[in-house]
Amino acid sequence: MSSGGIKRIIVFSDTHGRGSAVRKILQKPADAYIFLGDGERELDEARQLFPDKKIYSVCGNCDIFSSAPNIDIYSENGVRIMFTHGHHHKVKYTLDVLLSLAKSNDIKVMLFGHTHCRRAEYIDGIYLLNPGSAAEPRDFLPPSYAYIDITKKGDIFCAHANV
Repeated sequence: MSSGGIKRIIVFSDTHGRGSAVRKILQKPADAYIFLGDGERELDEARQLFPDKKIYSVCGNCDIFSSAPNIDIYSENGVRIMFTHGHHHKVKYTLDVLLSLAKSNDIKVMLFGHTHCRRAEYIDGIYLLNPGSAAEPRDFLPPSYAYIDITKKGDIFCAHANV
């Protein structure tokens, strides 16, 4: 997918049994896909359909018996991206836990889900990004995902899009 040295990462979360949402997102061109949990079953099914896609994931609070990690790090063009579902980090109440974690690990982009609401903030040099829910949004907006474009120099652009 790289275009002119720009790498695109698509981020999505909280599909809760909606395999069609996962398949639709994985059809969009990207260099990597990061799933933030709560829909591991349909993600596993989609991995069978898209074996060549680079898909990274963490488990959510509804991913019972998951072997996926709770938190992980992905790097692209020197930009460190940490991702988690967020239920262990109090994301429904504060972003302070995630911000502290990002600062202590030299993270430039912190991804989280769980709230089913889109959110994008830039605090103290760190992007905090929640893609919302790809199937069951709670913010009165359409189902959504997010994407991150990273240039060769490490410049970062984050945005939301409707599924």
